[in-house]
Amino acid sequence: MFKRVILIILDACGVGELPDAAQYGDRGAATIPNIAKKMGGLKMPNCTVLGLGNIVEITGIAPIAGPLGSFGKMAEQSPGKDSTSGHWEIGGVILDNPFPVYPDGFPKALVREFEKRAGVGTIGNIPASGTEIIARLGEEHLRTGKIILYTSADSVFQLAAHEEIIPLDRLYEICRIAREMLAGEHGVGRVIARPFVGKPGNFERTANRRDFSLLPPRKTVLDLLTEKNIPVVSIGKIYDLFAGRGISKAVKTKDNAEVIANVIDQMDKTDNGLIFANLVDFDMLWGHRNDYESFARGLEEFDRELPRIMDRMGKGDLLMITADHGCDPTLKHSTDHTREYVPLLVKGENGTEGVNLGTRETFADIASTLAEIFRIDYTFPGTSFLKEILEGNKPQ
Repeated sequence: MFKRVILIILDACGVGELPDAAQYGDRGAATIPNIAKKMGGLKMPNCTVLGLGNIVEITGIAPIAGPLGSFGKMAEQSPGKDSTSGHWEIGGVILDNPFPVYPDGFPKALVREFEKRAGVGTIGNIPASGTEIIARLGEEHLRTGKIILYTSADSVFQLAAHEEIIPLDRLYEICRIAREMLAGEHGVGRVIARPFVGKPGNFERTANRRDFSLLPPRKTVLDLLTEKNIPVVSIGKIYDLFAGRGISKAVKTKDNAEVIANVIDQMDKTDNGLIFANLVDFDMLWGHRNDYESFARGLEEFDRELPRIMDRMGKGDLLMITADHGCDPTLKHSTDHTREYVPLLVKGENGTEGVNLGTRETFADIASTLAEIFRIDYTFPGTSFLKEILEGNKPQ
């Protein structure tokens, strides 16, 4: 029925707190609804037609009768609220245990071992937002040459350096050393290179960020697709989050605009398989900086660009739009990810219109659906919704 799936992750675009959100300090989180309320409404007519307003109440995005897409929301089963765990679960791997986090910074012995292996000194070693810590410690970094080490509420070992003090190749080498070292008890989800430029008082992070993830502990649907020689094209940070595994072709991008342009380009070049893209600006530029106004503009810009993708879809195509977690910029007490349901919009030909997919128990329902579409003989922990979208709106 389908030979090509375009899977788009709106990074951090949650739609409401999960039942256990309070355990993560995220009571009241609802990224898209809260932004819409703050802005007095969002203008997203294309997503409205697909059924976004049918999932939850969103100011400015009304529920409609007979949406052109199928719609629902998904709960994360993996513990945590990290990009890595979210994407892995979409790929069919549910974590048994959460990644380690370091609310008081990393143990001194671990930091000393890292400094010895990498041949660098460090400053910082505290939880912080990226823009805040380079503003606070950037001048000391310039003066001493020591790399800025920090973390967050997520399982991340982040290393910030001025590109003129520690060149990109050297920064990436240092991150690889950290990634090799951080395993087992200290197996953080991601080591992240955070380069910046500028002068004191005017530092600016660059688009040369790089994520060094753990390898998934089990096969994902991406592995199984590539084993069957079914193309998997990653666009944006997908490649990094899966540590390059299960990817046939990787397209690096710097921002949402480049992601969308490359989705369109790859649709013109790849006529079967999976095109898997992540729009990172929602998370990296706006969610973590509590910038709900820019977040809102980004959502509306994505909506304006969506017809360019949909116009290239044929009868053998299926479009899925979802997210990996929340990052509610209206919660002023936090700049971290938020534990939320994520939206699910599905659009294709052949009877995929107007089906209420309800509340899915796990992100892994996407992996199960992909496995059924591409006839992969493997059982993921999720439940495929393929039959629902094909048969759910047929006359009974």
